[in-house]
Amino acid sequence: MIDIKMLRDDPSLFRKAMVDRFMDPSPVEEFLKLDQEWRENIRKINELRSRRNAKSLEVSRAVKEKRDSEEIRNEVKEINASLSAIESRQALVEQDREKIVSHIPNLLDPSVPICKGDENNLVVRVNGEASVRKDSLETFLKESNNLGKYRIVENTQSHVDIIEKYDLVDLERATKIAGSRFYISKNRLLKLELALVNYAIDFLSQKGFSVVEPPPMIAGSAVWKATDQGTFDDAIYKIEGEDLYLISTSEHPIASMLMDEIVEPRELPLRVGGFSPCFRKEAGAHGKDTKGIFRVHYFKKVEQFIFCRPEDSWDFFEELTGNTEEFLQSLEIPYRVVNVCSGELGNLAAKKFDIEGWFPHQGRYRELASISNDLDYQARSLNIRYRTPDGNVFLHTLNGTAMASSRTVVAIIENFSDAEKIRIPEVLIPYTGFDSIYLEKQ
Repeated sequence: MIDIKMLRDDPSLFRKAMVDRFMDPSPVEEFLKLDQEWRENIRKINELRSRRNAKSLEVSRAVKEKRDSEEIRNEVKEINASLSAIESRQALVEQDREKIVSHIPNLLDPSVPICKGDENNLVVRVNGEASVRKDSLETFLKESNNLGKYRIVENTQSHVDIIEKYDLVDLERATKIAGSRFYISKNRLLKLELALVNYAIDFLSQKGFSVVEPPPMIAGSAVWKATDQGTFDDAIYKIEGEDLYLISTSEHPIASMLMDEIVEPRELPLRVGGFSPCFRKEAGAHGKDTKGIFRVHYFKKVEQFIFCRPEDSWDFFEELTGNTEEFLQSLEIPYRVVNVCSGELGNLAAKKFDIEGWFPHQGRYRELASISNDLDYQARSLNIRYRTPDGNVFLHTLNGTAMASSRTVVAIIENFSDAEKIRIPEVLIPYTGFDSIYLEKQ
């Protein structure tokens, strides 16, 4: 949630932020109209309460002096009726105003490119040597901004064909059990997924993160404060008859851990690494990546989350980005970092970097992770503050993917498979217990 005082003092900042995000800025005007009524109601309420107090004193004096107080009592009743009506209206105004404010997005960092469409995201840097087919070279050079290193390969295989060939996944039976976009992970693929999880947890632990596994469900009272309803409404599974949702990322329960708390300065920064299952409807992705395991309704993820002082948040944005890059470098997956343009940002983020791995058979970069700085937007909604000599201050929150299992597995399969085997990145061998996946060895 944005700072209401800042919105009231300089609404032009928020109009511009909404226009730059290609959103209708009319909620700013709706807020100002309601806010004016809210302030006028406050004036009326205070005035009526003052009059009621004065009349109540007159009643007391009349009783003491044994005078008739009926007329004054009737005036008090009229004041109470007026007060009740205005207070009832004020409750509705506050409710409407809060709803409008919840749909006004965060202010944008000046470095965010102002444009629409993820094809316009700004390439920040490129890393690794990519395996590129000749028919994908033009796309690779364009998507890497001519900065990427590459080697030409003759043939690539789709991960869909590879997982079937090596008997690593059972999609047909998973569909029979749960419907489309689920999969049964089998044999060495299961071990590879678990190896990635354990390696990511160890990786973050060595970076000073406290690792947790939050509940796989979250109450509506928390989730809609931890995120914006517009972005995740079509993504989150609701438990029928309960005020509970299956989590789509551990970011939301981790952010909610400190809801309505005041943190001591000595506790900051608080680095939390979260492991969780993630459940997503993918309702807005009809017809995209329907085959295989790239886009599924359930996967495992290890998340980075930081609570910090406002003055430190951009340093931690770089830290989270650096952690994910180092993790992908250790897996030898070629990637690029892009500064996500304004039209593709959710309401919470002031800035977001997507880190996209190169997928040789798809012949393009695809998202493996995202890093966001939400400034104090999320903390305001969740009422998370820290103590200072000048009073309690909303802290800043940042989040970033360390590893999402299914997509990282697909990246490994596409980048390290040949006609005979799938090679396991060296850092994962102590976790898998094997260095390759062969046809005859499962």
